[in-house]
Amino acid sequence: MPQPKYNLHLKGFVGGYDFDRDYVDYILAKNPGKPVNVLIDSTGGSLATALSISSAFKRHGDVSVHFVGMNASAATIASLGARHVSIDTAAWYLVHKCSNEFFKWSSLNADQMADLISALEKQKSDLDKLDAGVAAMYAAKCRKDPKALLDLMKVGGWLSAKEALEWGFVDEITDEPEDIAPKLTDATASAMAAVGMPIPNVPVADRESAIGKFFAAIAAMFRPGTAATPEITNHSNTPEMSTIILPALCAALALESVELSGDKATASLSVEQLAKIDKALSGNAADIKAKDTEIANLKARISELEKKPAETTSAVIDDKGKPDKPENPMDAFSASVRRAREIYDLLP
Repeated sequence: MPQPKYNLHLKGFVGGYDFDRDYVDYILAKNPGKPVNVLIDSTGGSLATALSISSAFKRHGDVSVHFVGMNASAATIASLGARHVSIDTAAWYLVHKCSNEFFKWSSLNADQMADLISALEKQKSDLDKLDAGVAAMYAAKCRKDPKALLDLMKVGGWLSAKEALEWGFVDEITDEPEDIAPKLTDATASAMAAVGMPIPNVPVADRESAIGKFFAAIAAMFRPGTAATPEITNHSNTPEMSTIILPALCAALALESVELSGDKATASLSVEQLAKIDKALSGNAADIKAKDTEIANLKARISELEKKPAETTSAVIDDKGKPDKPENPMDAFSASVRRAREIYDLLP
């Protein structure tokens, strides 16, 4: 099967920045009546977000999902609304029962224990209902009895691509050169262990040395700019061509992604989009000029005040132990000016 261009790349924590329901809704709304191809690579997250995305896929109608890497929990639920689901031959698939975080370290008397038991029984009842609902969704996709799916969720083991196909979770197995085989990192393994998720038998990623992490952290302290590196994904058989996803910029310009050729980015912009950019840049320049004028006036005022003799006072203010005072208007204004200058410096 030829590798399609992906309209959506959903990765990381379900409900996080890279797996967000609002951005999914935005992309689907930009493609009414058109096929939408989605790449998923996630070990799970928020059930609420997964249900919302699954419903959005179903309402759109023509959504195809492709799994790569290790996919579990909420990530698999999100795909249930898609019309077609494929999986890379090296990818993994896991379903398990729902869970709640629980922390309790205390000394309890009999009454307090009874209250805790009652609260836990309520949580258990809620989780049982969620498990039954999720099992029914899986069963509808797999065309199997919900009890069989609930039993599989109790086991919670990793399924190979072949096993996922045999169960009916996916419709097709692919073997594309662009799909990189998953590797297990220390962070991923720790996160899985923390929630009781089994560790899959996959290759372990090369570990970065402690000294390497130390120097990287030191370098980051002196590196200008702290913006996160945007996600760049190759989407064709030509390694030089890829896409870069910048949600804020794409949303402002009504773009799905920006094409990359080597280290150069290209995008087709309409006259309306160009006008938006020009208006925004003009507005920023005007705002910065106004701020510069205000700063000059304030500096002049400060200079006048410094020339006047200072008033004396015998009052002593003791604020030891008191919380920090809120930022005064002058500090807030200075911070705003600094931010405006930083934005202006980024302009070409």
